[in-house]
Amino acid sequence: MWLSSSSVGRKAIMAFSGAALLLFVTFHCLLNAIAICWPTTYNSVCMFLGANWYALIASVALAALIVIHIIYASVLTVKNRKARGEQRYAISKRPATVEWSSKNMMVLGIVILAFLVIHLIQFWAKMQLQEIRGAEEVIPPSAGTLFIQEAFSLVYTPIVYIIGFVALWFHLTHGFWSMFQSVGWDSTVWIPRLKKIGCWWVTLVCLCFTAQAIVFTVKANEGFYKTNPELRAQYKDMLVPMYERDFGPGAAQAGLQIQMTPYDQLASQFRQIVAQVGPQYDNDDLFEMQIASLPVDRQAEAREQRDSEKRMLHAYRNMVALFDYLEGKGSEPEQPAIQVLPATAVQPQ
Repeated sequence: MWLSSSSVGRKAIMAFSGAALLLFVTFHCLLNAIAICWPTTYNSVCMFLGANWYALIASVALAALIVIHIIYASVLTVKNRKARGEQRYAISKRPATVEWSSKNMMVLGIVILAFLVIHLIQFWAKMQLQEIRGAEEVIPPSAGTLFIQEAFSLVYTPIVYIIGFVALWFHLTHGFWSMFQSVGWDSTVWIPRLKKIGCWWVTLVCLCFTAQAIVFTVKANEGFYKTNPELRAQYKDMLVPMYERDFGPGAAQAGLQIQMTPYDQLASQFRQIVAQVGPQYDNDDLFEMQIASLPVDRQAEAREQRDSEKRMLHAYRNMVALFDYLEGKGSEPEQPAIQVLPATAVQPQ
C-alpha cells in the first residue's frame, strides 16, 4: 500500500495523525479550563462521557492515532538515520531551536509518552477504565475533580507535568509546520507563516496547561475539591445510581430522597445507621446458627434476604466511606467491606 510503503506516504500518515493529536491536545486544554472555572460542570462532562459508546469509540480512535504516530515516527527515524549515516548531525542553515527539535523529536516523543502513561494511570485508569470493569471504588469514576485532588496533592505531579509540557512545546512547534511540509505545502512564503502560527498556538496551549497544573496543585493542597459545598453535593448524588441498583424495589424514591437531603444531614444519618445497625449483620456465623433450625427452603430464603441486605448496607458504607474521605477522616480512599442491613431499617429520613 502506497501510504505505508513509501516515504511520502509514511510522512503523510505522520502529518494527519499529528494534526488530529494536536486538536485533541487543544480540546483537552479547554476541558481543563472548565475544571478550573466551573468544576461541577467538569464533573458533569465526565459523567456524560464515562464509558458510553461514543466515548469508547473516541478513546479507541485516539489510542489508535497515538500508536500509529509512534510506529511511523520510529520507522521514519530509523530510515532517516540509516540514509544520513554520519552526516545526520551536519550543521544546516535552519534556526537553532528548530534544528534542535528536529534532531531530538524521538527523544521528545519518548518523554511525552512517559508523561502520557502517568497521566493515564492517574485519570483514565481510575475513571473510564473503572466504569468498563464495573468496579466500585470509594471515589465515583465520574468525580473528575477528586482525581485532580488525588493527583495534584502529590509532590511529583506538577513537576512531571511541567516537564511533559516543555517537551510537548518543543515537539509540537516543530511538528506543526513540518506536517504541512510533509504533505507538500513547502512554500517559501507559507512555511515561515506556519512556523509563527504554530509557535503562537502551541505556546498558548502549553502555557495554559502549565498555569492549570499550578492552579490544580494550589487548590488540591488547599483541599478545595474535597471541601467545596457544591462539589460535595455533586459527589453525593453520583452514588445514587449505585444505591438504586443495590436497593431494588423502592430504590428510585429512596435515591430521590438522597438527592434532596443536604450533604451534612445525609452524612450524619448514614453514619448513625451504619454505626447502630450495621454490626448486627456482620456476624455470619451467628446468622447461620439462628437459621439452623429452619426448614431447608426457609434457610435458602433467609440467605437470599441476607444477601440483599448485604448489598444495601454496602451502598451505605460506601457512601459513608466517601463522606469520611471528603472530611479527612481516612488517609486514603479504600474499598469498604460489603456488609448487611435490612431495607426497612435503612431508608433515609
